[in-house]
Amino acid sequence: MSLLHSLEHFAIDRNPNPVVALKVHSAGQQEEVPFHRHRKGQLILTLHGGVTCLAPTAYWMIPVNCAAWIPAGVAHSNRVTPSGDVLFLYIEPDVQGMPQACCTLQISPMLREMLKHFADLPQDYLSDSPVARFAQVMLHELTLMPVEQLSLPISEHPRIKQLADSLMANPADRCPLAVWASRLAMSPRSFERFVLKETGMTFGRWRRQLQVLVAIRLLVTGMSVQNTAWELGYDSVTAFITMFKKTLGTTPGQYLNND
Repeated sequence: MSLLHSLEHFAIDRNPNPVVALKVHSAGQQEEVPFHRHRKGQLILTLHGGVTCLAPTAYWMIPVNCAAWIPAGVAHSNRVTPSGDVLFLYIEPDVQGMPQACCTLQISPMLREMLKHFADLPQDYLSDSPVARFAQVMLHELTLMPVEQLSLPISEHPRIKQLADSLMANPADRCPLAVWASRLAMSPRSFERFVLKETGMTFGRWRRQLQVLVAIRLLVTGMSVQNTAWELGYDSVTAFITMFKKTLGTTPGQYLNND
């Protein structure tokens, strides 16, 4: 059954329990869930492969040691890599302690196993059942998880979306700021101010953040560090590793080993 078909036949918002879960497997090809929203908040945990999530204010890449949090009512879209395994956790909006804004959460090994176990339990559990008590402990652990910097800030301005889509589609494009300004019919100075205003980052830092997210997506699907560097337009693997470590504080190899 496809990812989209699984979601369409899961009665997410009709289940009154504080938290319900669904594990899904994408088919052999990449699958994308169009923009949608839920009455409940949604946690998106990658079990295998990678997930890219898009909301009005950011792109996220969700590697296997993290999860994306989407608060209740926020429109979002998910893209799952080929043969990816994903766990969706749906949480009632009145559950205390969850972040108020979209973010990426680090998931501890213990909590990861708790989430996987919970998804295998009956989701129509009673409020005084052992499953309900397990769910409360699991939710408490979830509220303690730290936020990871694995998002790319964007805005609803069409030029920012155009810029992000262009670089996501061709991350090896290393044209200087002046060229990108020309493509958007702006002066270099106006372009620089525009990107900073819409994203909170300079263009150089924003593009490095995007490249790190693309790199993680490629690495978690099995691409080598060397080939990932080439895909991002780097002439040397060392330069790519330096950029990755400067952004995330760890090398690509160390990052993958932490998964």
